[in-house]
Amino acid sequence: MKILDPPAVRRWARLAADALGRARTEIDALNVFPVADGDTGTNLHLTLLSAAEAVESLPEDVDAAVVWQTLSYGALVGARGNSGVIVSQALRGLAEVLKDGEDLRAGLLRAAVLAREAVARPVEGTVLSVLESAALAVQGVDGDLPEVARQAAGEARAALRRTPGQLDVLARSGVVDAGGAGAAIVLETLAAVITGSHADHYEVPAPTLRVSPMTEVGAGYEVMYLLDADDRAVAGLRDELDAMGDSLVVVGGEGLWNVHVHVAEAGPAVEAGVRAGRPHRIRVTYLAERTHTGGAGRGVVAVAAGDGIAALFEECGAVVVRRAPGGRPTLPALLAAIRQAGAEVAVLPNDDGVRAVAAAAAEIAREDGVVVSVLPTKATVQGLAALAVHDPLRRFDDDVVAMTDAAGHTRHGHVTVADREAFTSAGVCRPGDVLGLIDGDVAVIGDSVGDVAVTVVDRMVAGGGELVTLVTGERAPHGLAGLVEDHLGRTRPGVDLAVYDGEQGGYPVLIGVE
Repeated sequence: MKILDPPAVRRWARLAADALGRARTEIDALNVFPVADGDTGTNLHLTLLSAAEAVESLPEDVDAAVVWQTLSYGALVGARGNSGVIVSQALRGLAEVLKDGEDLRAGLLRAAVLAREAVARPVEGTVLSVLESAALAVQGVDGDLPEVARQAAGEARAALRRTPGQLDVLARSGVVDAGGAGAAIVLETLAAVITGSHADHYEVPAPTLRVSPMTEVGAGYEVMYLLDADDRAVAGLRDELDAMGDSLVVVGGEGLWNVHVHVAEAGPAVEAGVRAGRPHRIRVTYLAERTHTGGAGRGVVAVAAGDGIAALFEECGAVVVRRAPGGRPTLPALLAAIRQAGAEVAVLPNDDGVRAVAAAAAEIAREDGVVVSVLPTKATVQGLAALAVHDPLRRFDDDVVAMTDAAGHTRHGHVTVADREAFTSAGVCRPGDVLGLIDGDVAVIGDSVGDVAVTVVDRMVAGGGELVTLVTGERAPHGLAGLVEDHLGRTRPGVDLAVYDGEQGGYPVLIGVE
């Protein structure tokens, strides 16, 4: 790749958000500075998720400047926590340079400069050091865009390993800097998009000592808000907040700012924002302990990819969030559904690609006092199995265990039609071939949806099962359910069959075996 065009920026934003979503628990475990509140990975994931959703909402034909500006804006308004705010400012630096050209060296340098300027009292051995090392390492590189990206990512990883030698609290705790670990992943995913490489998991160095993420949290409050204010008023606000507390980061510009500070009393920090402009989206978190006291009610949120599937979940009492086939729901949509569902909520993502967004929405809802559990449902049929045993009169933890157990004992499969040639675990498929998948892997390649569905069902029940569930889609051939029923009647007379019209557009049939 020679340029970072709009499609590449979109791919990077999504890849970075997804990678941070997978790594967030590991990064949270590293979090001991500036306060050990164990949420840096979560905050960085939410920040990049906001940026990704912002650029994905744009029309396909917008130019690069608009995409970069939208990426920067999405990160700014969605930034959370100390590291999230700093990384949002780094993205702003990249956007300022790359919206007008392709000089990644200059963009990385601007990103590091703006990130450092945002922090009232910069500390070495943090995300700032990682960003700065990566930027400086490529200034003399005489290479193309992929080479610059590779070297920046490599130096970010090396700088991350050096952080315990720069900051005593990291060395004492046996960890690298959590924010720096997230920044390294952001730069590694950028290099992956530019070079065309891909990794399922980006390394997060494990602690070398046993660390409790809450051991060093002192009493006080984390205060964050967006601020509409004249740029000239922000200098005075910085001075005022700096005198009140620490971990002060103020980023933004052109009338919109994101303010983050740790203070002994939250009220004066918000009042200072009122004097400077109009604070909104105000979040105050007590750093010493986090308790959740939601209102009454128990509910389930289910993600559905078809109108028929949505109706099935709604009939079972779930609050449904719809998504397009192959797509994922937005963070605001999932968050609104969780808040609607009650004070204790089980979330059924029903797709591996949805789980990270569901986890992010759950994290935000917990801050509002909602008790949320995201169940590991990878398919619609697992969500239906979980809902079948849901009991709102049972203790919430016991209900979650029962639903998780039901989902885990449901094997899932589906039938689809290949749209390109590819190597699969069942051999080479070509466009138009019918593929039968079991637990995510291609098990059958054939010519007929009906024949492949029968073969998939046959293989799934061979391992045991008492109930087969078929969820037929818009492209299911006439008579499919009857074909499967006749086959089971001849070969597995003790197995029951349940058939639902899911109306999903992606797969002709979804299959579950319990």
